[in-house]
Amino acid sequence: MQDLPVYLAMTGFALMGVGAIVKPVLVTKQFGIFDLTPAGRNEVRAVYGGFGVFMALALLAALQQPGLRDGVLFAVGAALGGMAAGRLVSAAIDRTIDRAPLGYLALEVIVAFLLLAVA
Repeated sequence: MQDLPVYLAMTGFALMGVGAIVKPVLVTKQFGIFDLTPAGRNEVRAVYGGFGVFMALALLAALQQPGLRDGVLFAVGAALGGMAAGRLVSAAIDRTIDRAPLGYLALEVIVAFLLLAVA
C-alpha cells in the first residue's frame, strides 16, 4: 500500500510526458491554446514532456533504490506542491480559475500530499 501513490504518480507523469511529446497541442488545448508555433511545441515537449518522463523515471528509481526513496518522493511532492501554489497565485492575480486548471490543482495537491505522506 505504501507504493500505490508512487505507482499512481509514476503512471500519471509517464502518460503526461509521452502525450506531450507526441501531441503537444493536446496539452495546451485544455487551456484554450489551439495553435502552437515550433517554439511553442518545443516548450510543451520540454516542460510537460521531458519533465513528465523524467519524473516518472525518478519515481521508478525510488521504487527500485530504497536509499533514494524518501528524497525522490519529497522532491516530486515538492514539485507538485509548487505547481499547485503557482495555480493559486495565478487564480488570486486573475481573480478566477477555469475548470481545467482547478482540476489539475486538486490533482497536484492530492498527489503531493500522498507522496509526502509515504516518504
